Amino acid sequence: MAEDIHRTVDGVWRIESARIVATLTRATGDVGLAEDLAQEALVEALEKWPQTGVPRNAGAWLTMVAKRRAIDSWRRRAALDERHRAIAHALAETAEDEWEPIEDDVLRLVFIACHPVLSRESQIALTLRVVSGLSTQEIARMLLVPVPTVQARITRAKKTLAAARAPFETPEPAEWAARLAGVLGVVYLVFTEGYAATVGDLWIRRELASEALRLGRVLAGIVPREPEVLGLLALMEFQASRFSARVAPDGSPVLLADQDRTKWDRPQILRARVALARADALGRGRGPYALQAAIAQCHATAASVDDTDWEKIVLLYEALGRLAPSPVVALNRAVAVSMASGPEAALEIVDALADAAALQGSHLLPSVRGELLARVGRTAEARAELLTAAALATNARESTVLRAKAQRLAP
Repeated sequence: MAEDIHRTVDGVWRIESARIVATLTRATGDVGLAEDLAQEALVEALEKWPQTGVPRNAGAWLTMVAKRRAIDSWRRRAALDERHRAIAHALAETAEDEWEPIEDDVLRLVFIACHPVLSRESQIALTLRVVSGLSTQEIARMLLVPVPTVQARITRAKKTLAAARAPFETPEPAEWAARLAGVLGVVYLVFTEGYAATVGDLWIRRELASEALRLGRVLAGIVPREPEVLGLLALMEFQASRFSARVAPDGSPVLLADQDRTKWDRPQILRARVALARADALGRGRGPYALQAAIAQCHATAASVDDTDWEKIVLLYEALGRLAPSPVVALNRAVAVSMASGPEAALEIVDALADAAALQGSHLLPSVRGELLARVGRTAEARAELLTAAALATNARESTVLRAKAQRLAP
């Protein structure tokens, strides 16, 4: 019973954490305090739900408990100022089943966490923690940095926001340019974690991807003439269109070459193509997100892997590598090169990335190298690389796939 309650609480937190923390932040004006209150409410849920059962609206229950804890804390203070009196009064009058406007609250939370007083690294780490409910381990795997680094960034970001007395409100349009890049970066990373989970037993975390896609649609409605907003929306629509084909009934991953393309969501692919066309029509050139959307479009419109325009994908990755260079982009380009020109040329690119700091300890490099080695007939080396990748992969489903590939290469 206790184990079931723990799983339920964990599930509720993953789905509702952004809404709960956003509502509390709007009420208290303090991101750090809001997250602390939400965590205290989780502890109370673990204590009470085994006896009382899980409430019908678990998210609203957690929000109300956190609000009551805020009220109790403020009322215990001897020198309670007028601002806290007003907040306590407003919270006390809120009905238990009343939710604040979800879309506005979550979007405001993204924007305050992407405040220009924070470094870009701190913006991303803090927002991923409080908006998506991801653990520091998950964030570290996504950003390819050590866990202590992520923890330090989050702590420093909360202290900086408190010291700067950053208001919890959507910025004026004149302030968007200073924050929009950070907001887009966070939305993209949340979607990426939903698309291919870095840890755990699930290959896809639909709730994360759906929330990121929702935020992307909201942003596109607010700033319809920002090409990178439309580019990111197109990218997410393209990638989400394949969700139904990416997972087998038993939860195991289905790789691109094996996917039933009749299961791809064609109306969603059309929405993606329209969004990318709107971005291009603005005439300001393609940025990193639009380039990635163009790559995704090549896959989405091809009848099969063999029918895919790999040469065009290589060119798009080359452009992306100039605009947003990274070892991961170079690794993806190597995969495209292997399909367009053969594995030998791709192996040269991959071997040149062996010393890239960002890829150390990641399964990405050995997994790609193992695939390429297998294609050139270096079976023993390929098997060793794939087993290394399987050991490094922190997603159980992905690790299983890599081990199966290695076993098929066994003598």
